[in-house]
Amino acid sequence: MQVRVQAEPFDYGAECAGFGDGGRDVGAVVTFLGVVRDDSGQLARMEIEHYPGMTEKAIAAIAEEARARWSLADVLVVHRHGALMPGEPIMMVATAARHRVAAFEAAEFLMDYLKSRAPFWKKEIGPDGAAWVAAKDDDEDALARW
Repeated sequence: MQVRVQAEPFDYGAECAGFGDGGRDVGAVVTFLGVVRDDSGQLARMEIEHYPGMTEKAIAAIAEEARARWSLADVLVVHRHGALMPGEPIMMVATAARHRVAAFEAAEFLMDYLKSRAPFWKKEIGPDGAAWVAAKDDDEDALARW
């Protein structure tokens, strides 16, 4: 299991290439890449803040919960912080499991957690200034199903 919170860009292809290798009982690998979305068409950048140490610990705890709940062979979570431009990768989740249902469900669980509960604070910067991104009911509803 690996959790990384970093400012630097990551290579999604390279991260995926070796993930789940070597596990004779791995029958499914699921990966997800999240990118900075520009809903308004005027987003200059998104700034993501976090508390080092606390953020990694919180994500590692939920990744461990997913690993145990779905009997995962491996888990990878990478999340960026700092200034990000529209279209840039912001995060990725990868899960490896014996069966595809477990891999898909665990990946969705982790993505729902990251979207609604992970200790990140996001600010969108546009032509009218800066605004903090508020929690969305849809994201809370998605997490509630777990």
